[in-house]
Amino acid sequence: MHPKRSFDAARPPSPSIFKDEESLSLLPSMTTAVSYLLTIQQAAFPHSHSGQPPHGTNTCTFPLLLYTVLNEDDKNNCLVNPHTPPTSEQVFATPHTEFGHCANENYRCVSKHDYTKPFQEHTIEKPPYYIHFATYITMLIIPMLGHLRDFFGKRFAKSRFTHLMPHNGYAPLNSDFDSFVVRRLKRRIDDCYGQPITGVPGRTVLILDRYSPDYNHTQIYTGGKTRALNISSYNYLAFSQGCGSWADAVAESVRRYGVSSCGTRLDTGSNDLHAYAEALIARFLGTEDALVCSMGFATNSTFIPGLAGKGSLIISDELIHTSMRIGIRQSGAEFRIFKHNNMSSLESLLREVISQGQPKTHRAWKKILVIVEGLYSMEGTLVNLPRIVELKQKYKFYLYIDEAHSIGSLGSRGRGVTDYFNVPSDSIDVLMGTFSKGFGAAGGYIAGPKYLIDALRLRSHSGPYAEAITPSVITQVVVSMASIMGVAPVPQPTKSTIFLDSSIVAQKEGEEELAGMAPASMLPQWMKLRPSLADGSEARMRMRRLAFNCRYLHMGLKKLGFIVYGHASSPIVPLLIFNPGKLPVFARMMRARPIPIAVVVVTFPATSVETCRARLCPSASHTKEDIDIVLRACDEVGGILDMKHGSCERWGINEVCERAVELVHSV
Repeated sequence: MHPKRSFDAARPPSPSIFKDEESLSLLPSMTTAVSYLLTIQQAAFPHSHSGQPPHGTNTCTFPLLLYTVLNEDDKNNCLVNPHTPPTSEQVFATPHTEFGHCANENYRCVSKHDYTKPFQEHTIEKPPYYIHFATYITMLIIPMLGHLRDFFGKRFAKSRFTHLMPHNGYAPLNSDFDSFVVRRLKRRIDDCYGQPITGVPGRTVLILDRYSPDYNHTQIYTGGKTRALNISSYNYLAFSQGCGSWADAVAESVRRYGVSSCGTRLDTGSNDLHAYAEALIARFLGTEDALVCSMGFATNSTFIPGLAGKGSLIISDELIHTSMRIGIRQSGAEFRIFKHNNMSSLESLLREVISQGQPKTHRAWKKILVIVEGLYSMEGTLVNLPRIVELKQKYKFYLYIDEAHSIGSLGSRGRGVTDYFNVPSDSIDVLMGTFSKGFGAAGGYIAGPKYLIDALRLRSHSGPYAEAITPSVITQVVVSMASIMGVAPVPQPTKSTIFLDSSIVAQKEGEEELAGMAPASMLPQWMKLRPSLADGSEARMRMRRLAFNCRYLHMGLKKLGFIVYGHASSPIVPLLIFNPGKLPVFARMMRARPIPIAVVVVTFPATSVETCRARLCPSASHTKEDIDIVLRACDEVGGILDMKHGSCERWGINEVCERAVELVHSV
């Protein structure tokens, strides 16, 4: 039997997660989901004696959940119920499956750069030579076998290759060479990719069980679901929840605005929510103006061509995202790259291109634009922002920073790398970010000087052609960002006014600085936040929990002997596996554990051939105990798969878990 099929056969389909009301009495009183949800309900509505939400409050109605109680066939399952149920004084108003309950203030940390220590340069720790040798041999044997199967298959099993061969006068729509990676490499491990889920991608995630009888050509769904610890989603601050002020505001926006704006921003797609969002973003980042786009990928690919063109030069890090590469190609500008996060390489390149000028004519460049990421999505490294700002002042180039993964997740105030390094935002010419990571929404933004934003509204393809962000999504952005900033309790007469036209400028009022709260006038009047969101305390707690979890997971893996890339404060923790043959085994073993863990594995072409990895993404929703579970699982599976090749001083797993706070503060 094929190994994949035997693996699937070893795991029977998971039963349904729902249970009839009749069997509730069979569960112990305080460990059942019923009593647990009632505790949450009492915490969320302490003044309601009847157990029902106050009249007129748009909140998640917990009684509806009592008739479909989560049942994981384990009454003490830590993924569903906390070990210690929350009390009414702790005010945990979210299900433990979405946001883990952790009241221990020791498990908090502030995300900021310590200037008393040198910047953590990007270092490549290499495994033993036999690991590289086995990796290259694997990448040689697998394609050879694939080409051999194609060669003989086209001659002796033509019916299976008709779509790759000319037929009825038509050329193949997708040639065998173009589809080779998909057919012969990716399909073998397709059960580890594109795994469908249901429910909220929070602390845990519900995976739809499936199996394949034909080696992943097709997938058959069993109807069962498996709840797994989610260490793979971008929901860094866990703002993407099914209950709470975020969900309530989104539901209200659908009632008021419908589900779509049904138009582009330059036509009839703009509404007051877009105006509020752009003003709030500009104030949040400390820039003059901002604009939003309905897709993070398109934010780069459609706006970069509006920043540079023929006669200009774009210099970028060698590991920037594909969206930026596409935008650079479409711009028509000359393109050069420097070594990843290597400021010496950047300075050397700047000297060369400035002295030599344009090719052939050697005329001066019209402009030079340097593009970097604040936090690199595959490496987990932070840009050396203080140094690159020094070079900017010296060589007079424009700086574009993609903060897709850093905005919201880095800095003591969640403002990204500028906040983390305490660098003034006006030192950066163009700030780009997305809403799908730190804000639990979708889309992206560009922020900068007003004259630049006004030009991009017309020059970028997104303005006249792309659908505007839907009202529900932009509402999620506004609520999430306002909860990070905090909202002034009483609106006062101000000197600034929000004009709902194509140019929204968030002006600073009096002596109020960026660190201050957003005026209530910058939110729709119908949008009401609960006190912990309005004063910013909830978001600060989440940012500190995220910082602790990131550092703990990163340093814990290193102490266990793994090779881990990236910065310790990064919410992206690349765990190096190297050999592509180990990738599916690692993912399957993590999911097959008593407490299943959902992980993402990445290989070529997203990474280099020899640096296959698992990309772990902790979030604020995880508790310290959750990170312990992940570390223990990695320790066991990594030992079996021979993944521990790091040079760091090694600790045992028990020592790592016991000294977690010490590890975090040693960074």
